[in-house]
Amino acid sequence: MAQAAFKPIIRNAPDASVDWRRVAYLMHLSRALDEMEETRLVPEKKVLYQFSARGHDMAQILLGSLLTDRHDATCGYYRSRPLLLSLGVDPTDALGSAMGRAGGYSDGRDIGVVFNYPNLEGASALPMCGGVGTQYTPTAGWAQAVKYYAGVLGKTDYAESIAVVLGGDGSVASNGFWSALTIATTQSLPMLFYIEDNGYGISVPSTVQTPGGNIAANLSGWKNLTIFEGDGTDPAATARLTSEAVEHVRHSRAPVLLRLTVPRLQGHSFQDTQAYKSEETVRGEWARDPLPRLKDYIVPAVLSEAEWDAANEEARQAAESARIAAEARPVAVPETVTRHVFFEGDEQVMGGQSRHGYMAPEMTETAETTGQRINMVTAIRRTLDHELSVNERVVLFGEDIGPKGGVHAVTLGLQEKFGRERVFDTSLSEEGIVGRAVGMALAGLMPVPEIQFRKYAEPATEQINDCGTIRWRTNNRFAAPMVLRMPGGYFKCGDPWHSQTNEVAFVHQPGWKVAVPSNAADAVGLLRTSLRGNDPVIFFEHRAMLDHAWARRPYPGDAYALPFGKAQFTRRGDRITLVTWGAMVHRCEEAADGLSADVIDLRTLMPWDKEAVLSSVRRTRRCLIVHEDLGTAGFGAEISAVVADEAFMDLDAPVSRLTMPDIPSPHNPVLLDWAVPSVGRIRAKLEALLEF
Repeated sequence: MAQAAFKPIIRNAPDASVDWRRVAYLMHLSRALDEMEETRLVPEKKVLYQFSARGHDMAQILLGSLLTDRHDATCGYYRSRPLLLSLGVDPTDALGSAMGRAGGYSDGRDIGVVFNYPNLEGASALPMCGGVGTQYTPTAGWAQAVKYYAGVLGKTDYAESIAVVLGGDGSVASNGFWSALTIATTQSLPMLFYIEDNGYGISVPSTVQTPGGNIAANLSGWKNLTIFEGDGTDPAATARLTSEAVEHVRHSRAPVLLRLTVPRLQGHSFQDTQAYKSEETVRGEWARDPLPRLKDYIVPAVLSEAEWDAANEEARQAAESARIAAEARPVAVPETVTRHVFFEGDEQVMGGQSRHGYMAPEMTETAETTGQRINMVTAIRRTLDHELSVNERVVLFGEDIGPKGGVHAVTLGLQEKFGRERVFDTSLSEEGIVGRAVGMALAGLMPVPEIQFRKYAEPATEQINDCGTIRWRTNNRFAAPMVLRMPGGYFKCGDPWHSQTNEVAFVHQPGWKVAVPSNAADAVGLLRTSLRGNDPVIFFEHRAMLDHAWARRPYPGDAYALPFGKAQFTRRGDRITLVTWGAMVHRCEEAADGLSADVIDLRTLMPWDKEAVLSSVRRTRRCLIVHEDLGTAGFGAEISAVVADEAFMDLDAPVSRLTMPDIPSPHNPVLLDWAVPSVGRIRAKLEALLEF
């Protein structure tokens, strides 16, 4: 028998499970793209925003090679292009997007370093944002959706799927980081926090972001979190640590934080000269460049010198080909830039329950009018109950909505009926509530987050804005439909913290529909439409109307649904048009008694029924707009402008508004009654306009 050939043991041999040839090629490709932008495309003003990934690149590529599950998802930030290349993003798309050309990530709508990558057959990159730290809570939402699919819906293909979020050392000081960390560790989510610590947030050292500059050390006592850390420029250590971190998340189904130290070899952006760094610091960073370290590690153990050079040349040719192809792409037709703010019939590539086969049951605009009159609280609860029972993708969450049933009792009994996985309490973080909902929606669930009071939405403003723009800024590649329930307005008394309305702020957030029902039947119809739709919706529940006798109506039926943008004439007349919504509808009806007035309840503010208002004004020739929100820049100003612009010649009197003064809601009931438009004040305004 022939004796087997002797094979010497190679100490510290490169991990055979890693495709080091591909890693080397992608490293060279990433460097070639960075160099091309820095030396040619930015100086030629063909690229306007450039963030070099040099120093971060090898570690990201190794991470991307481990995201192999079909339902894996990652969300990075502006320095994450190497990760995207490792997931399979076409370098032509990468350069074309950086140039703002048609196609690519956004059709020229967003800056090219803000990536997204819908991948139906492999790991996807969730839509990234320009704000630091905004990537964390949506990634936590994806992780919770993965857990929901596997545990609640029994989908075995999600059993090892994970969510990975990338962030720099500066982002660990953000609200999003801490909120996501709380979500992931309290819910035991399969989520990897991948922290690339390059020592600086632009010019601010990491010691200002977290004590001592090491977030891993500072989190060593954090419960339910496994921590790995090491040198992200050492190929062997990076490959081992990244593999261990990913495998731990996959198989333990629990969160991990991996901190890798890496050098930022260029400025924060192209314009950053790094004058705040000493020459010694810069030399030390270049001494840690992972590219020559990678070469020393795999040449000649895996690649010969000639093969290494060939990979470099192949990458440079690919980058040049990508540049030629990208520059050949046109700029998008300007008129198309208004498309995809809302769902227009063309299905998005990823996100939303409809992408997972959901088909809404048959609906009707005809309400059942028999049966006991119920208040708005009961109507909303009954609608949520029904939709939970017929749609396994609906999940409700927020502060105190579980056993307590919500501070307004809207969700009372729903957790007991549907379980803690579908109706659950959250930590006290509106950033986390809305951001988590974004990730869930991107994963195909229908999240119904609750903000306890309108004023409490302020900490979530960034996530609200980012959610609304997802469809538009990805050019319909992604969408995140949800229903964000939000009580607000006065109730018996007021105050600056619980009684604000300020609906106009959400109307000014592109991509959000806004519903403001005034009664139980409309609440049912608009909520059902929202829950079965394909856009994010702000569902405003006025506190004064939740149990108001006027707002009570018979339950309109389990199929009742109302279209957005269709107002209701609650009274008909021919002498004046009264436009209102929410808690002011019943006051306007009472004030208009005997005056032959059209009273229009808009029901939705985005979109709003312009035609109903204009047709009425052209007939009555007078218009009064009444709302609870402040006068200056309130939504009534928008209606006034449209009426003045499009029906000016039909008017016999100036368009008029009656609103609260420009003050927060006062607490004492006497002060509140003076500030909020009353029946008497509305009546007086109507009579004055009729005499004009």
